[in-house]
Amino acid sequence: MTLSVCTKPFARAHRFVPAVLAVVLVGCQTVQPTETTGSLGATAAPRAEADWRRAVEAWGERYRAEPGNQDGAINYAQALRGNGQRSQAVAVLEQASIHNPKHMGLLGAYGRALADVGNYKQALEVLNRAHTPDQPDWRILSVQGAALDQMGRHEEAQRYYATALKIVPDEPSVLSNLGLSYALSKDLVRAESTLRRAAAQSRDARVRQNLALVVGLQGRFAEAEGIARADLPSDEAAANVAYLRRMLAQQNGWKEPDQAGKPSVRAQGS
Repeated sequence: MTLSVCTKPFARAHRFVPAVLAVVLVGCQTVQPTETTGSLGATAAPRAEADWRRAVEAWGERYRAEPGNQDGAINYAQALRGNGQRSQAVAVLEQASIHNPKHMGLLGAYGRALADVGNYKQALEVLNRAHTPDQPDWRILSVQGAALDQMGRHEEAQRYYATALKIVPDEPSVLSNLGLSYALSKDLVRAESTLRRAAAQSRDARVRQNLALVVGLQGRFAEAEGIARADLPSDEAAANVAYLRRMLAQQNGWKEPDQAGKPSVRAQGS
C-alpha cells in the first residue's frame, strides 16, 4: 500500500487530524490505485471520476469475458478501487488468486486491496507470498510496513521501510511512510527529519503536507502554515493549522511544547 505517498493531504486535515495520525497511512503512500508499481500489478490509469467509471465498464467487460486472465483481473480491480468500489475489487482479486495462486503481481494487487479495506492481517499473509526473500520488492515492503503501522506495530513496520530503503535509497514514498511511522510512534523529531528528506526528493504535495502536519504536532504552527502554503491557498493553510491547534489543545494524548521549547508528547492513558 502508497503506504507511494499514501496519505491524505494535510489540506484535508478535518478528515483525519482528530485521530492524531491514526489513519494517515494506507491508501496513502503505497496503495494509491493510480500508481505504476510493477510487481504490485498496477498500471497507469486515469484519475478523473468519469474516466474511472469508463475504466470499470471497459475492464469489467474483459474480466467477465475471460475471468481467469490475471492481467484483466488486476486492471479491473484497479479501476474498481479508483471508482471507490474497494470491497468489489477485493472479491475480484480473491477469485483471480484462487485460479492463479503463484502469480506474484496478482498477489501484490490482492494484498494492497485487502489493506485498502482494512484487512491488514490477511493483507500481510498475502503480501508475504507476493515476493521472495532473495528477490524482495521494495514497493511491497513499503505496503507491508504501512499495514503493520495500521496495526500499531510501528517498530516492525520501520524495519520493513529500512529494508526497502536499502534497495531504493532516498525513495520519497518510502521515506514519507517511514516519517509517518515515526510520528505514529510519537518520535516527532525523527519524523520531521525523515519527512524533510522525503520532501527534498519529491514534488508530491502530500509529502510536504505530511511534513507540515508533523511540524504542527510539535507546536510550531507558524512554520507548519508556511510549509502548507507552498501547495495551498493561504486561507486553507491557515484554517488547517488552526484546526490542528484546536485539536491538539483538546487531545489527552498530545501536549503543547514545554517551556524549554521541546515537544512534550505522552501516550494516551499514561
